[in-house]
Order: sequence, then C-alpha cells, then structure tokens
Amino acid sequence: MPDLVIYDCDGTLIDTETLYGEVSLAACHALGLTSWTIDHYVDSIVGIPWSDGVKIIEAAHGRALPADFEQRIEDAVALRLESELRALPGVREALEAIGGRRCVASSTSLAPLRRNLAITGLIDLFDPHVFSASQVARGKPHPDVFLHAAAQMDVQAQACLVIEDSVPGVRAAIAAGMRVVGFTGVSHDKPRSAARLVDAGALAVIDDFRQWPALVSELRAAA
Repeated sequence: MPDLVIYDCDGTLIDTETLYGEVSLAACHALGLTSWTIDHYVDSIVGIPWSDGVKIIEAAHGRALPADFEQRIEDAVALRLESELRALPGVREALEAIGGRRCVASSTSLAPLRRNLAITGLIDLFDPHVFSASQVARGKPHPDVFLHAAAQMDVQAQACLVIEDSVPGVRAAIAAGMRVVGFTGVSHDKPRSAARLVDAGALAVIDDFRQWPALVSELRAAA
C-alpha cells in the first residue's frame, strides 16, 4: 500500500486557492455580500465543483448571481495566473523521490486543470493521467472522480492513497474506500484546517512536501 497515489491539485500541488479566494471574495463584496470572509470561502467553496459553489453563494446572497459571474472570476484570475501561479515548494522533488504510479483527480474542470499544471511545470509528472470531476456525474464530496481515476489506472480503490487539502476531498476519498492524508501547506490557519481534515477522516496531516516521501514510505511498509 499504496499501488497508486492520487493527488488533488488546487491547494495541494499548486496554490490557486489563494488567487480564487481573493478574486471571488472581491466579486462577492462587489455584489453586496460583504459579510463573507476568507473563512466563509474556505469552509463553503474550497474542494467542490464551481457549479455547486455558485448555489452556496446564491443562497448566502439571497438572489441569483449575474449570468457572467463565473466568467468575471475566471477572467480576473487568468490575469494573475501566468505571473503568480507556482507549484508548491518541494512538489517535484517529493514526487520523483516517491516514484511509482500517480495521477491527479481534481474538482477543477479539465481544461483549466491541465493549463494550471502546465503553467506550474508539473504536467509532465502526470500526463496523461489527469482526471477531473467534470468527467463524472458528481463532484466531491461524492467519490466519483476518485473512483474514475482508479478505474482508469486499473487499480483497486483500497490500494489507493489520496492527498487532499479540503474536507469535501477527504470525504470523497473516504467514500471511495481509499486512505487519505490531509495537506495544510497553503492554509491561512493550519491548526484549524488540520483539525477539520482529521475530523473528516484523514489518517495524517502534513504541511510541507518534504514530509511526504517519508510518510508514503511508512504507509507502504505498513501494508
């Protein structure tokens, strides 16, 4: 254990969550939803498909969002991606040290997911094994994208290890019958985030990819 390591992307391999959080909060505040803070965004939106996030924002706002709301956010984020988006420190070194089979399974739609991996120079570590919730019926916290990834890689769910930064992602992995480790490397409140990930079912939590190879090695030895 594991035969396959499955990586979430946003907030795990790369820090798009900070960009999306800042842009999304600014857009919500511009609409009048000024009561929302970064904690609302993290607790309600992070880790789930954007279509589900829109419903949550609309419920909090008490009215439908403008038809171009998502596009406004995507356009604003796109202006910052090329200059600001980076892989998290130590990701490449950790993955190369671990070796073995790996893939990505993310809530992000496939085209921007692959774009972001390319911008950060990580696409070669996974290609063509990059999977998105847009390819399945239900997003996280449902297990569909993880089960899809395992099926495409021809690996049994119980032989998969997932690393995730969000509660919906951890719950999705647990629902898929996979073991999951939490990641808090980009969290603005690491103790709180770690506690939430453990409560959701993560068997351990790390905040630095330099810790990752040793933990994977321990899990393999314990199999």
